[in-house]
Amino acid sequence: MRHRWWRADRPRHRPRPPPTRLGDTVTDLLAAALGHAERGWHVFPLRPDDKRPAFPDHPADDCTGRDPRCRAAGRHLGWELRATTDPDRIRRAWSARPYGIGLACGPSGLVVVDLDVPKGNGPDGSTGLDVLAELAAAHKAGIEATYTVTTGRCGTHLYYRHPDHGPALRNTAGTLGPMVDTRAHGGYVVAAGSAVAGRPYTLDLDTDPAPLPAWLAALLAPAPLPPQRPVVVDLGTGRRAAYVDAAIRAQVAEVTGATSGGRNHALYRSAVALGQLVAGGALAEADATAVLTEAAHTAGLRPVETARTIASGLRAGARRPRKVAA
Repeated sequence: MRHRWWRADRPRHRPRPPPTRLGDTVTDLLAAALGHAERGWHVFPLRPDDKRPAFPDHPADDCTGRDPRCRAAGRHLGWELRATTDPDRIRRAWSARPYGIGLACGPSGLVVVDLDVPKGNGPDGSTGLDVLAELAAAHKAGIEATYTVTTGRCGTHLYYRHPDHGPALRNTAGTLGPMVDTRAHGGYVVAAGSAVAGRPYTLDLDTDPAPLPAWLAALLAPAPLPPQRPVVVDLGTGRRAAYVDAAIRAQVAEVTGATSGGRNHALYRSAVALGQLVAGGALAEADATAVLTEAAHTAGLRPVETARTIASGLRAGARRPRKVAA
């Protein structure tokens, strides 16, 4: 199934382009990054000719606060929080080196459908586009024209606007079918104008992203969270118990009151804070995990990312124990 905006004669494997001068490359990447930011899309630097973020150069578990950005923010600052539309910040970054362009989907209000092509000669030659087209037909729908990027390996990125209502959509891998992934909150894509391993990502259709079709939004909606039972932590009595109880309440409020896009970071900070109390002997690790998990579920975070973030924050907090006087 082909579509009017789809080039049926496009080769599956694009030859590597001839090398260009470094100055020209930096200028082109800067112009592309500024163009994406003008659309309201949040960008951040990728390692030159690579998919990996250029900054930070360390995971949250290993953050010591020595990175000036992390120190200024008072917490680990990952690529999603560093993504920006500020033209001055973008000029400073992309004037220095030929960084690739990462586009943070969540802050940009985007859901990107990633359609792959088979590596080598697959048994039936089906592509991600074929899979998506069959899925659309099964829902008596089509694939309308939207902002489209051709990837370095001749796959396709279809950009859609994230729904204004309903749950925050996350990344998926194979949920819609083979060779079809999606990137949304917590995910990023390599933007047009970049290259990976010498293969450029090029703009295939320049138009405003279409709204994510309702049938796709329904298929990508996360499963409802299981019912949560209230967590009761027996801290005893006295000044120490009152202090720890106040600390728990403050961190729970921090998580449940966080805005969309910042909830996972708020959970990490709260896990670090309670992890310090755990390491100091004022709070049991099981109790800290239980109250943070309940707060995360109340905020709408998913179980897998919740468990990972809490464990990471507790480990970081354990490196800086906090004693509480009795």
